Amino acid sequence: MKAPAFWAREGALASALGPLGALYGQIVTARAKRPGLQLGVPTLCIGNPTLGGAGKTPVVRSLAQILRSEFGIEPHVITRGYGGSVSGSLRVDPQRHDAGLVGDEPLLLAREAVVWAGPDRVASARAAVAAGARILLMDDGFQNPGLAKSMSWLVVDGPAGIGNGKVFPAGPLRERFPDALERADALVMIGEDRQGLAAKTELPVLSARLIHPLEALVSLREGTTFAFAGIGRPEKFFDSLRAAGVQVVGTRAFPDHHRFTASELHDLRAVAKRNRARLVTTEKDLVRLSPADRSEIVTLSVTICWWNRPRVQALLKGLITPASER
Repeated sequence: MKAPAFWAREGALASALGPLGALYGQIVTARAKRPGLQLGVPTLCIGNPTLGGAGKTPVVRSLAQILRSEFGIEPHVITRGYGGSVSGSLRVDPQRHDAGLVGDEPLLLAREAVVWAGPDRVASARAAVAAGARILLMDDGFQNPGLAKSMSWLVVDGPAGIGNGKVFPAGPLRERFPDALERADALVMIGEDRQGLAAKTELPVLSARLIHPLEALVSLREGTTFAFAGIGRPEKFFDSLRAAGVQVVGTRAFPDHHRFTASELHDLRAVAKRNRARLVTTEKDLVRLSPADRSEIVTLSVTICWWNRPRVQALLKGLITPASER
């Protein structure tokens, strides 16, 4: 789904849809407050207050790395596997499974952690615990009451913020921002906080930014590129290339989780050739392509850089350390 332009500002259409959005938000919040199933292991939910594009998956990948490298714990990630056809709960194997089965984000997450994909988060969590999971990381699911959360972190894209501040369909919010904050334990702010949202909460604010590997950027700066992406906010990817000094001669945006057709890929290659440019896309987009379709397409990975990593570590330690040992 591509976010409509009016979600970014106040206007007549947003105002007209406001009452419907208010009702929708009340329903979402009331449902989210229902008690969830307790499975006896720490469960950290990484969610967001808006629809798509905030940066949840890079945050989950980063936390999985920290838990494994600095705490010696192998986290198990629970994800719906949006865009995949899996119907049960499946332990993701990047060597055997593709995006058509498990979705694109689970394939990326499986590089850092054990990942369980499936539409039923509770079933996936049960499978993870049965397999020996000592901690669960939920990629999304903040508004879903099925599984009890030990801790929840809300991820916000700083420059985009919460748009016009209205609830879907009047705006990008899944529920009222204050209602979401009431159930959260920390706010993750990725990039510049242009709407001053951090000042509206007393929660710990974990500031971070998305970065690309320097060596990859150096290589891309040597020529011209044509960028394409089917993610929550393609413009964020395009802007990051330009900000890094990459000469972008053109861009093409697709909906999040888009399944590229042979015709679309042919057109992309043709326009890149006319501009004597290299095609560049995101890791998330590349995993949705077949190995044959990936040829001559450059991918640019992204990672989270925490401004205050010790604070992140302290919150994780509080999550995994029994109360009797604190």
